Amino acid sequence: MTNSDPVEVSIGGDMIRLGQFLKYSGLLDSGGDAKEVVIDGFVRVNGEVDRRRGRQLHDGDLVTFEGRTVRVRP
Repeated sequence: MTNSDPVEVSIGGDMIRLGQFLKYSGLLDSGGDAKEVVIDGFVRVNGEVDRRRGRQLHDGDLVTFEGRTVRVRP
């Protein structure tokens, strides 16, 4: 595994919201931090900036923050 390989995080279901996932996956420590970085455009979903904290993530989606990428798994 190289540093560029995404870590896989199981969400235990079919869907999770972006703000929740940032905290759940360990990319951020708090929901308040998640809100700020998403609104400020520092988070990418599947390679594109997404400023919607409530965006629904599903199996296979890739979330990137500060050079760390995590893949959503059910």
